[in-house]
Amino acid sequence: MSAYETAEYYFDQSARLMGLSDNMQRLLLTPEREVKVQVAIEMDNGEIATYIGFRTQHDQARGPYKGGLRYHHEVDQDEVLALATLMTWKTSVVNIPFGGAKGGIQVNEKKLSPGELERLTRRFVDAIHDVIGPDKDIPAPDMGTNAQVMAWIMNQYQKFHGFNPACVTGKPTELHGAEGRDEATGRGVGLMMMQLMAKQKIDPKLQTVAIQGFGNVGSYLARYLYDQQVKVIAVSDAYGGVVSYEGLNIPKLWEYAQQNGSIAGYPESEPLDNKSLLAIDADFLVPAALGGVLKVDNMKDVRAKYIIEAANNPTTPEADRYFESKGIIVMPDILVNAGGVTVSYFEWVQNQQYFKWELDRTRREMDRIMTESFEKIWEIATQKKISLRLAAYFLGIGRVGKATVLGGI
Repeated sequence: MSAYETAEYYFDQSARLMGLSDNMQRLLLTPEREVKVQVAIEMDNGEIATYIGFRTQHDQARGPYKGGLRYHHEVDQDEVLALATLMTWKTSVVNIPFGGAKGGIQVNEKKLSPGELERLTRRFVDAIHDVIGPDKDIPAPDMGTNAQVMAWIMNQYQKFHGFNPACVTGKPTELHGAEGRDEATGRGVGLMMMQLMAKQKIDPKLQTVAIQGFGNVGSYLARYLYDQQVKVIAVSDAYGGVVSYEGLNIPKLWEYAQQNGSIAGYPESEPLDNKSLLAIDADFLVPAALGGVLKVDNMKDVRAKYIIEAANNPTTPEADRYFESKGIIVMPDILVNAGGVTVSYFEWVQNQQYFKWELDRTRREMDRIMTESFEKIWEIATQKKISLRLAAYFLGIGRVGKATVLGGI
């Protein structure tokens, strides 16, 4: 299945459960706008390079479009549409006043110099500035982008529209970004894990965790769990992985990764590849990197009792059905990794009000929203005897559907 077919499959399951008509299903699934643009820049060597950029705006029934911008060589229109659709349900699940969007540029950003990356970003903004903005569509960081890229977006957007920091979130704090935005997604994943442990009546100190991915999400998650005295035994990144059944010293591992550009070779551990990490004997498995990593080829190798989807779309429908049949609890991405967009909402609010929050308030408000959302989904899953994924889609789609009907066509 393609990324969009996977997103559509989960939607169809929930829509049937809700009894939505075919017309309403088509209305809620169809994107409102898909933009595809040419982004040509001059490279450092004087040559001209041409890239393709995308921005898909899926739904704005509950508020302006909201979604990340990723730079990756595999970005295409199907992937962007799938992720924009997920953003619609995700913002609805945590009940913040946004719709769903996603964007990207088909480029291997690691091969670009900082100057080339900046020129690429500014030219992309030149092409789409009239369809984004604080009350239209607010981009944010995603795979291959960061706070610096968001700063360039804000600066270029303001050349057309004047000072307006709310046009993008995930900015550096020096340029009106929110305290705690960097940690938000990983912290939210950790919080959801702790909530699940409480529901399952298991002692966090006795649990073991394996995390695939040690980027922004995986690294902050690992540090959060370490602080909660949860034993992280295995971690991997694009260059390799490490395992220690006694538990990894996450602060030391973080410092090693910062110095060496990877966790591979960390001395107080044994080497481990990404494939083996997914099959490791741990209580919790957290895919926190690319989508589609849990699939038919490896689903029967998974030994974890709980799968926590920190990445977008990491589990294929076939694997999801298998895990459910085996009693493996899967916490869905549209809840688990919603901490990032929740704190992006706080940043947008602060920018609109020209008023800055302290870090403690950001954490407190995010914890409240995420916990309330978890409780609601758990209640739906328990009452209707359905999976947490179906319950999350039931909640998210239901809110979007009601807003659509109330707003009128």
